[in-house]
Amino acid sequence: MRPRKYSDAGQAFPIYITVVAGLLFLAFAYLAVGQAAATRNGAQTAADAAALGAAQDQRNQLVGRWLDNLLNPDLWQDIFHGKVEGLDPSCWRAQQLADANDAHVVGGGCEPEWDPLGYTVEVKTNDPVGDSIVPGTEKTYATAEARAVIEPRCDFDPPPADAGPDVLPRLLCEGDRNWDLDPDDLDLDALPKPEDLFDVHLAD
Repeated sequence: MRPRKYSDAGQAFPIYITVVAGLLFLAFAYLAVGQAAATRNGAQTAADAAALGAAQDQRNQLVGRWLDNLLNPDLWQDIFHGKVEGLDPSCWRAQQLADANDAHVVGGGCEPEWDPLGYTVEVKTNDPVGDSIVPGTEKTYATAEARAVIEPRCDFDPPPADAGPDVLPRLLCEGDRNWDLDPDDLDLDALPKPEDLFDVHLAD
C-alpha cells in the first residue's frame, strides 16, 4: 500500500489570511495615527497664527500711539513697553486667523499678557479627526495653545540738556538702524515701520 501524501497548501492558507489581516490592521492603525497627527498639526498652526495675529494687532496700536505722541517723548518709554491705557482688545484678530485655519478660539482662550507684552491663545479644530479604526475619533477634536510676545527693538538717547525743547531724542534700534527725527519734517514714509520698532514672535 502506497503512503498517502499530504500537501502543506491547505495548512498555509489560514496563516496567509491571518498575516494579511494583521498587515491591514496595522495599515489602518498607522492611518489613524496619521489622521490624528495631521489634525494636531492643523490645530497648532491655527494657534500660532492666532496668537501672532493678536500680538501684531496690539503692536500696530502701540505704533499708532507712538505716532500720535511723536512730539511728546516723555511718553515714549511707556509706549515701547506697552504701558498704555485705552488700547483695543486684539482677540478679534486671533479669531479671524483661527477661522482662516479651520479652527476657532475656545471660550476664554484669548488672554493678553503684560510681562512681557503679548497674547496667549487656545484654539480647537472645527473638524474632528474623522472615522478610523480607533473608536471615538469621529468625535475627537484637537486643541492647541500658542503664545506670542511683543518686544521693543528700540531705545532712545535723550537730547542734550542745552538742545532746546523742540529737539527729539534719537531712536537707537536693533540692527544698527537709527533715526534722527526732525519735528519740523516728520515725513511718515521716512519714519520707522512697526517691525522696526517692535519684534513679534512666538514664545514657549
